[in-house]
Amino acid sequence: MIRRLLNLVPPGTVAVGAGLALLGLASYVHLAVAGHSLTEADYSSLSVLWSIVFTLGIGLFMPVEQEVARLVAGRHSQGLPPGPVLARGAALALGLLVAIVALIIVVRAPLADRLFAGDSSMVTVLIGSLVALAVAHTTRGVLSGLQLFPWYGTQLGVDGGLRIVLVAVLGLTGVTSPVWFGAVLIVAPLIGVLLTAPPVLRAIGGGAPVAWAPLLRGLGLLTLSSLLAQVVVNIGVINVKVLDPSDVATAGALLSALVLVRIPLFVFASLQASLLPGLATTATTGDVTGFHNLLRRALGIVTALGLTGAVLAVLLGPWLVQTLFDAPDVLGHGDFAWLAAATLAYLWAMVLGQGLLALDRHRAQAAAWAIGVAALVVATLAPVATALRVELGYAVGSVVVAATMIVLLRTRSAGSAPAQAPPREAVTPGVTGGT
Repeated sequence: MIRRLLNLVPPGTVAVGAGLALLGLASYVHLAVAGHSLTEADYSSLSVLWSIVFTLGIGLFMPVEQEVARLVAGRHSQGLPPGPVLARGAALALGLLVAIVALIIVVRAPLADRLFAGDSSMVTVLIGSLVALAVAHTTRGVLSGLQLFPWYGTQLGVDGGLRIVLVAVLGLTGVTSPVWFGAVLIVAPLIGVLLTAPPVLRAIGGGAPVAWAPLLRGLGLLTLSSLLAQVVVNIGVINVKVLDPSDVATAGALLSALVLVRIPLFVFASLQASLLPGLATTATTGDVTGFHNLLRRALGIVTALGLTGAVLAVLLGPWLVQTLFDAPDVLGHGDFAWLAAATLAYLWAMVLGQGLLALDRHRAQAAAWAIGVAALVVATLAPVATALRVELGYAVGSVVVAATMIVLLRTRSAGSAPAQAPPREAVTPGVTGGT
């Protein structure tokens, strides 16, 4: 099965995977150094910042990257320059950025008080980090659409490598402010964009403006699904601060634990690059058996990854978060069991979601994530300890999403779907990492 999936990998995905691996490693180094350098309260603030940045950043701007890549790829196949698409994509990203930044500014004071212990400079870092992700994802869309995957991987690698270097400098020089550790999320991506800008600038070209309709078609549903998926996987740390602002130990420890148990998600990001095109091809050609077999085998792979990660997390998790991240000793083996089970269900949901996209069922995918978020909210209201409430929310939400997607897939099998062109997302590397 692994060999078959690898055969489906588009050219350049290895380069993207290498960059993604370095970016993933940077997340561990970043949080490890911060955990050993910051107080519990400051690490808690950094943890909340981290969760908000990647919930909003990936949720809002990854769909822009996908749509820019789709249109650039189409123009590239016709010998047309990507400049008009980049202009529209940049305008769209700017519009989303302005909207979310305006909202943050309006609630700046209560946001700082409730989530960052009154430190308004952390809100500034939040805004800067979102700007960096908006720029990065938009330019990655051009690199992907032009099939400049080595450059795409280089941007990811530069981002990750700089994070490692910068946080190492902060640790060695004794910096103890969460603002500086947060600022790394601004500097590293922007330098990565600058160093990989030459191929984008060389290819831009001119031409008539691209109509808005091709870019906006389906983007709303993609963005909604992306945001809801990030809410399910990242909201736990934020919820700790909302439910019990004084519990700074749990917020920091929970982010450290989530970083450990979600290692399989980085592996899935590489698998996703080949899975969606494979599913789309079988759906388009009416190969019902092939569609179901590929979907089942992908589920088998992520189940094996999830169970392996779960065993290691449950056995070693409490020790690892204290050793690697200097996290407070507030989470036990049972907490890691809940988080690992939730991550396994989330992996199932990600695979099943690819199946829905392959059938061009964007609305069904968005509905499943919406139902899952509703279940997460209900579970989080359970009258139990704060840590268990957020763990239950993550687990129940993920299970409900996966179960809903199974039902939706069964209501319209691949065999009943009419032949159609591959979905827009299939032309992109499918990278969902970045945290």
